[in-house]
Amino acid sequence: MSVQRQCELLGLPRSTYYYRPRPESAENLHLLRQLDELYLQIPFYGSRKMAVELEVNRKRIQRLMRILGIEAIYPKPHLSRPTPGHQIYPYLLRGVEILRPNHVWSTDITYIPMRGGFLYLVAVMDWFSRFVLSWELSNTMETGFCLAALDAAFRFGQPEIWNSDQGSQFTSADFLAPLKKRGISISMDGRGRALDKAYASHCTSVAPCVTTSSAGRLFDSLTPMAFRGGLSPGCS
Repeated sequence: MSVQRQCELLGLPRSTYYYRPRPESAENLHLLRQLDELYLQIPFYGSRKMAVELEVNRKRIQRLMRILGIEAIYPKPHLSRPTPGHQIYPYLLRGVEILRPNHVWSTDITYIPMRGGFLYLVAVMDWFSRFVLSWELSNTMETGFCLAALDAAFRFGQPEIWNSDQGSQFTSADFLAPLKKRGISISMDGRGRALDKAYASHCTSVAPCVTTSSAGRLFDSLTPMAFRGGLSPGCS
């Protein structure tokens, strides 16, 4: 059967049959290699920063990244969506004035860019003293590292109210169990409460600017003596 007849049966123009894609130029092959090596070192860089690093037009970098099948590694949207079936608690802090340590504890999750990807960081903070009670790192968003941070924070006592967002880590039965066991009131941010975790969010936002080891030294150095006249979260 002739090529013409085959193309007619398939509904394709003969030009498509005879088309041969142009190979990448030597310059592009060199850029692909550089881009691949750079991505292994800083996988959280997107096309803008890659273009700056390689001093190449951004659109060209975007095309080459598509060829390599790579994109910047970063936390995707909707990380605070609750899992269906998880219990959601009401917001308890509307109009509440925080006047003493261990009145309200809060938590938040962020991420730290690493050479080979990134790690998630969770921190627990006392609202009154702004003291970082505990922190943990993980390469996944599982509940375990959040629960470990909560358990570590209990060495300073316990809060009257625990406040978090409605992320699946904080609404899971495993995470809520120790709070219920200690009789701690559970509060969760709802719509329009974006600033409720401002202290914890500010704390965790510092971490991506430093390395993991220096983040640890930073958090360990955030003692309560610098706040509120030297009162610590363990003060009665």
